[in-house]
Amino acid sequence: MSWDFIVPVCVGDLVKTGGINQYVVQDVASPKQLPSQLSKFKSTLRSHGPLCILEHFDTGYSVLQHFNALELGVKEDTLELLVQVVNGLAVSLPTLLSSVSLSATERKENLNAVKMSVFLLCKLTENLESVSYRQDIVTASGKGSKKGKCGAEGLLQWDSEREKVLQALIQLLQLDIRLLWSLSLVEEEFISCVTCCCYKLLENPTIGHVKSKPTRDGIIHLLGLSIKKYNHLLGASVKVIQLLQHFEQLSSVFAQAVFVWSTEYGVRSIVGEVIREIGQRSSEELAREGSGVRSFSSFLSELSALVPELMIPNISVLITHLEGESHTMRVAVCEVLGEILVRVLCGDSLDESGKADRDRFFDILQEHLHDTHSHVRARVLQVYTRIVNSKALPLCKYSEVMELAVGRLMDKSINAVKSAIQLLAAFIAHNPYSCKLSSADLKAPLEKETTKLKEMREKLAGEAPVAVIKASELWAAMEPELLETARTALEPTSETEREEQEDEEDGDPEEEKPAEDDRAAALRIAQFLRVNKYRKAVQLCIRAHSSFPESEMFASLSTLTPDNLMDAMAFIFKGSGEDSSELSQNLPPTPVEEEKEGEDGELKKQEMLVQYLRDTETFALQVERAISVINNMLYWKITSVVQEAVQFCVTVCEFSVANSISGVRKMLPLVWSTDAAIKDAVVQAYRRLYLNPQGDTIRMKAQTLIDSLSELMVDASLGTIQCLEEIVQEFFGSGSNLQSTVIQVLWERFTGKRETSVLHKRAAVLLLGMAAREEREVVLSNLDTLCSVALGEKVTEDFLLARDTVLTICSITDHVRQTKGAPFRLPQEHQLFSSLTQAVAEGVVMEDPYWQSFMEQAVRLIYFLAESPDQLCSRLLQRCARLLLDQIAEGGEVNKDVGQLQDGSLEASEQVNCVCLAQLLALCGCVAFWQVSHLERSVSAELRRRRGETEEREEKEKGPASKAKQVVGESAMEEELGLIGASAEDTEAELIRKICETELLAEENLLSAFLPLLVKVCSSPGHYSHPQLTTAACLALSQYMMISPSVCEENVRLMFTVLERSTLPVVRANAIIALGDLTVRFPNILEPWTQNLYARLSDEVPSVRQTAVTVLTQLVLKDVLKVKGQVSEVAVLLIDPEVHISSLALNFFNELSSKDNAIYNLLPDIISRLSDPERGMSSEDFNTIMKQLFSYITKERQTESLVEKLCQRFRTATTERQWCDLAISLSLLSMCERGFKRLQESWECYSDKLTEPGVYQPLLSITGKLRRGAKPQFKAQVDDFEKRLTAVHTRGLENVESPEMDEENQKAEGSTKRMVACTPRPTRGRQKSKRGQSKSSISGCDDDAFVTPRQSRKSRKPAVTFSSDEEEDEDAVMAESETPKVLTPISRSSRRTRLRN
Repeated sequence: MSWDFIVPVCVGDLVKTGGINQYVVQDVASPKQLPSQLSKFKSTLRSHGPLCILEHFDTGYSVLQHFNALELGVKEDTLELLVQVVNGLAVSLPTLLSSVSLSATERKENLNAVKMSVFLLCKLTENLESVSYRQDIVTASGKGSKKGKCGAEGLLQWDSEREKVLQALIQLLQLDIRLLWSLSLVEEEFISCVTCCCYKLLENPTIGHVKSKPTRDGIIHLLGLSIKKYNHLLGASVKVIQLLQHFEQLSSVFAQAVFVWSTEYGVRSIVGEVIREIGQRSSEELAREGSGVRSFSSFLSELSALVPELMIPNISVLITHLEGESHTMRVAVCEVLGEILVRVLCGDSLDESGKADRDRFFDILQEHLHDTHSHVRARVLQVYTRIVNSKALPLCKYSEVMELAVGRLMDKSINAVKSAIQLLAAFIAHNPYSCKLSSADLKAPLEKETTKLKEMREKLAGEAPVAVIKASELWAAMEPELLETARTALEPTSETEREEQEDEEDGDPEEEKPAEDDRAAALRIAQFLRVNKYRKAVQLCIRAHSSFPESEMFASLSTLTPDNLMDAMAFIFKGSGEDSSELSQNLPPTPVEEEKEGEDGELKKQEMLVQYLRDTETFALQVERAISVINNMLYWKITSVVQEAVQFCVTVCEFSVANSISGVRKMLPLVWSTDAAIKDAVVQAYRRLYLNPQGDTIRMKAQTLIDSLSELMVDASLGTIQCLEEIVQEFFGSGSNLQSTVIQVLWERFTGKRETSVLHKRAAVLLLGMAAREEREVVLSNLDTLCSVALGEKVTEDFLLARDTVLTICSITDHVRQTKGAPFRLPQEHQLFSSLTQAVAEGVVMEDPYWQSFMEQAVRLIYFLAESPDQLCSRLLQRCARLLLDQIAEGGEVNKDVGQLQDGSLEASEQVNCVCLAQLLALCGCVAFWQVSHLERSVSAELRRRRGETEEREEKEKGPASKAKQVVGESAMEEELGLIGASAEDTEAELIRKICETELLAEENLLSAFLPLLVKVCSSPGHYSHPQLTTAACLALSQYMMISPSVCEENVRLMFTVLERSTLPVVRANAIIALGDLTVRFPNILEPWTQNLYARLSDEVPSVRQTAVTVLTQLVLKDVLKVKGQVSEVAVLLIDPEVHISSLALNFFNELSSKDNAIYNLLPDIISRLSDPERGMSSEDFNTIMKQLFSYITKERQTESLVEKLCQRFRTATTERQWCDLAISLSLLSMCERGFKRLQESWECYSDKLTEPGVYQPLLSITGKLRRGAKPQFKAQVDDFEKRLTAVHTRGLENVESPEMDEENQKAEGSTKRMVACTPRPTRGRQKSKRGQSKSSISGCDDDAFVTPRQSRKSRKPAVTFSSDEEEDEDAVMAESETPKVLTPISRSSRRTRLRN
């Protein structure tokens, strides 16, 4: 073979004349010839093997040339043949390459065959991939067509063929085909041909899908072979960056690819190359590129999760992007740091360098918790959450990071807030401290241990410092005596021998034991020297020499002399160099050292204990702060934040964090939320916390469930219990296998079979009531048990248990169950009612604080469940009154009958116990209220039910003939029936009203006997000064006033007198609530007294103000009360020192703003009242209130009108303070162009006030706001207006309007005229054109155009009026004998309209 195949850059280059011995395509077959050519190719392949490509290359090349003109079958046949050729080469080459006798001809033939077959296969694959991609687009655009179906089949077929191509190339390149090239240098064009095909396949949008995983893996391995064996590292890194920049879906693919290349193929440097390519991108370039930045960010994040350890050497390149403009890259770098901290730089085994890197990375993350972009802050919080969940956060960082997380709860970004909540939940779930203790519980132990630490430090500081004596100094001190001892020991005398014998007899056997080695002997010698046992030290030294003659320490004793002996002991005692340090470490400490070390150890332990307690207290404080903030988020309007807050409350409760129950209780009312997601989150939270108990048996699970629910209900309000009913009712309605066991355990607790506390007994009976809402028989079949346990002989011992039992029995009534059939009632003789009346009667003469709450629920139950409840309650009142009279008789008075109480005589009430009388009056009021309710609800409903049954019965009796007639006249009959039904309902309602008006308080009715007494007690507060009596009497009187308009009208002045003059806050608060109810029931009677209700908004007691704003909010928002200028009193509460009151006022205006123009209509009057000099409100408070109110003005027409009204108000303002308030109000408006024109037109109203800084500065700030983003023409007008303002302020109005400035003013006014002429104002309902004409005439060239003389202001004053100017506040003088007669707002409005017109 005389030619070489050179892989071309372009396919068309192969038909051109090449260089010497370069292969050139000779015969390009036509499309018609190709099928026959392919048949020859196929037969030759069978007979001659893969080398046939050398002869049939032109056939494959012809397919490439005519690719678009060929049928799909020809392309598939060509692809199949080429795959067979490559597979054949992969099979035949290993034997050839391993052969020693490989000729040059064989090498060249196989090399050309490899290059030809790979070239054709890669190019054909690229073309087929392009066709399949285009076909995929066509399929997506026409799914229902036949073409789409065919395309889909072809696409699926190509997916399987593509995998075969990749496997064939992998098998070939896995061989060491470099031996086919001279010097084993594979030409770059050959590798580029393979890799370009791979990159072309990666451009497919579906390459990241699950179904493309085999193709994706094949491409990754093929590129891995190219990088490892064929020097494609640099090209791959560049190509990865290029493709990431243009194809966002490749980020996860390339992350997986780089992971495989660096691990399976060992090319770890690819990570550094790719990261350096990304790091070299400039900040400005990344800020411009959108999708490229997102791809880089996603790639880095996923790569760091796969190979975090390989990211550390190159992290410095990425950290530079933290200072760049692209927040997406900042997020990616922070996530990379997080993965490194979680997977690599964690644990206690880090060296100093690793710890330094870890701390540096944590500092970087903490800095970006305050990043300018909210997305970065949120993602950094999420990174910290993963770090905490992985327990990779060092203990020293806990307090610092948690404080930052609590601070992020106030972030403006919702995502950052949610991420902060998740991080705090992770802190609580993985904290190293004790969450169960609150900061208050930790305070006392911390103070105790801190005091102990202080005493220990003072004790150590007070001790005399022990002098540190060096070994050399100690040796010098002992040397003379030791030398004498050595000499004596070496001189054998009889005396010496005797002393030695005595020493041996007295010696310790442990000390005389032979040493194990020379070091042990040296240690014992040094010990003897330290304790002044010189003789034993000398003797041991002599024996050690004989035992260890080769030891370095005893080598000098080969000649036994006193000097040599001293040198050996000096070496042992003082030591030299390293030996001395080792020896000194092993020497036993002296008693002084032992004592000192012991004290130091105790001090360190105490310091560690104090530090732990401090950290725990800090953590507890941060947790409490987080809980308080997140609990408030439960009522945010953003659903996702509320869901996160609910999840946080569940987490803290599961880990038994102190005060966690507060959040669980606070989220309970959310079960009534209209947002289904929030309601479901709360229900799931309670189900997880309370309704999925743990236990080995069903009974243990039931007991756990009841215990947890009982803890939640202890000390809970009735409102909380009502919310809990919604959740518990769902449990009892779910059909759980625990239900029967739970009910059984509840009955056991209630009846006392299982010993339990009173609180848990009350919780058990309430839970039984919740179960009865689903199944009435739970309670109905056990009424006798309830009566005997809670309402029996011991009822007076626990009225709270009796009250909760009554609430439970109420759950079986029709008022709870809403049945449509005949009402479910029990006969009067039932044991339940005898027990109830007995308990109420016995308690009326007792001074039990819980009797009244029991009595109210008992009367309610009687009216709900008993037949003829009015008769029962009448007998009950007689019985209670008789008991009270008996009590008077026991005090020495003559027994009186019930009728004597109606006189309200002073003598009768003087002798009775005030508390008992108060309880009797409370009973009267309660009976009166429920009697009215019984008539209007139960009796009325029963009348309607009976009427409906009668009508149905009559219809059935008529028969089919009458039905036919009814069809003929259907419309007429429907109208007639409608009228009949309406008139029947009116008759029933009139009957109820008549009963209330004439019968309830008739002389023969017992209720009327107590009304004079109630009036007497309420009207004589000086005589009846007992707080409970006054409270009960006022509340009962208000309940009597609900009966009929006549009773209300007779006593309304008395109630308002009580409201104004009572010294008891609870009486005033009750009176507000009662009068609010009366306003709903009898609005015409209460309407003239509205201002007296508003007056309570300025009450000195916060509880009264809170009640007043709550009641008025309900009345106003439900359109019961007309919104008037008195709403300014509610506005004042926006700055109330009590946070709860100010939030209620804010909620009032938030709700009021939803009504059309409500706040807009009220603003002028509110400003007038708040700026009244007699009120004395500070300018700061006025500014705060107005800023909030003006935030509701969003429409341009409203702004324009308000500007005009406020400017006109300058004419009627009399003080500088009022001028300043009006100017501030104008500056707070979101001024628009139309509003600015109104401001210019009203120049004469405020121009003479501009010398005051309080007027000038706010108006000047308006120009600054208008100038931002204004158009050039409008900006010029604003500049001219600002010049006028400044000129008048600095020189005065008279000086500005002097003749010298006449020409300048003419120019300014001319421009203003042109502006007005270009934009004519539309005429409105009022005659504004006249006012506009007068203003335009004023805007002329007259010298005194902007002067506003006082006489002219007075003359114009009636022309501009506001409701607050005309209306005089009615003074509710309680000494008057008549009810004040005030005209309705409608008549006032019409009068103002007439004045305007």
